[in-house]
Amino acid sequence: MTVDIDKADGPADTPPAGPQAIKAIPVRHYGRYVSAVVALALFAGIVYAFAQGRINWGAIPDYFFNDRILSGVGKTLLLTVLCMLIGVVGGILLAVMRLSKNPVTSSIAWFYIWFFRGTPVLVQLIVWFNLGLVFEYINLGPIYKNEWSDFMTPFLTALLGLGLNEAAYMAEICRAGLLSVDEGQTEASHALGMSHAKTLRRIVVPQAMRVIVPPTGNEVINMLKTTSLVSVVQYSELLRVAQDIGQTSGAPAEMLFLAAAWYLVLTSIFSVGQYYLERYYARGALRQLPQTPLQKIRANVLSLGRSKGGLA
Repeated sequence: MTVDIDKADGPADTPPAGPQAIKAIPVRHYGRYVSAVVALALFAGIVYAFAQGRINWGAIPDYFFNDRILSGVGKTLLLTVLCMLIGVVGGILLAVMRLSKNPVTSSIAWFYIWFFRGTPVLVQLIVWFNLGLVFEYINLGPIYKNEWSDFMTPFLTALLGLGLNEAAYMAEICRAGLLSVDEGQTEASHALGMSHAKTLRRIVVPQAMRVIVPPTGNEVINMLKTTSLVSVVQYSELLRVAQDIGQTSGAPAEMLFLAAAWYLVLTSIFSVGQYYLERYYARGALRQLPQTPLQKIRANVLSLGRSKGGLA
C-alpha cells in the first residue's frame, strides 16, 4: 500500500503569507487648530464689539438702494471707466515713447512719468481745481472761450486728475509688457517687411497682453477706490453722496459702512472679470488652463455622485 505524501501533508504550492498592510497615521497639525481657534475668537470679538456699538445697522439696508446712492454708484463706475480709458491709451503712448530711440520723445515720457508718479493724486486734483489762479480764462480762439472756473467743472477735474495720473502708472506696466516679448519677434516681423507700427499692433502687443492684463486689473480695482478722493472737489460720486445723506439723516457712520459695502460689491465683480480676462490671455502660455470656479464645483459634484454610485 502506497501513501501519497504530498496529499497527506497538504498542497505543496501554497504561497507564503504576504506582508501585512501598512497602517498610515496622518500627521497631526496642531498649529492649524490653534491658529483657527485664535482667528475665530478674534473674529467673534470684533463682531461682538460692533454689535454692541451705538450704530443703527437698520439704516444701511434702508438706504442701500436709495436713488441718490445708486446715482453715486453710477457716477463712480462712469468715472472709473473713463479714467482707465485715458490711463490705458496714455500709458501705451507713453510706453512707446519711453522705448523710442528718439531722445526727445523718450525724455518727455520720462519726465511725465516722473512728475505724475512723484506727486500724490489728491494734490493733483486740488491743483487742477485751483488752476484758475494761474489761468483766469481759457481761450482756444474761435473754438472755445470761457472762464477757468466755469470750464474746470468737478467732473472734468476728476477726469483729468485721475486719468492723467493713471497714465503714468500704466506706462510702466505697458513698458514691462512690451519688454517681455523677445526681440526676435520684432526682428522677424521687420524681416518680413512689416512696419514698426504694424509690428507693435499685430505681433508685440498681443503677446505682451499676458503680462499687461494682471496689473491692469489691479489698477482698475484701485481706480474704483481712488474715485472716492474726488469728493474733495465736490463731485457727487458714491462717497460724497453717502456723506451728504449721512449728514441729513443723522447716520454718518452708517452711511460710511454703506459706501464700504458698495465698494466691496463692485470690486468683487471686477475681480471676477479680471480672473476670466487673465485666463483668456493665458491660453498661449499654459498647456492646460486652470479650472474656473464653476468647473471646480461641477467636478466636485460629479465626483461625489460617482462615489455614491460606486458604493451602492
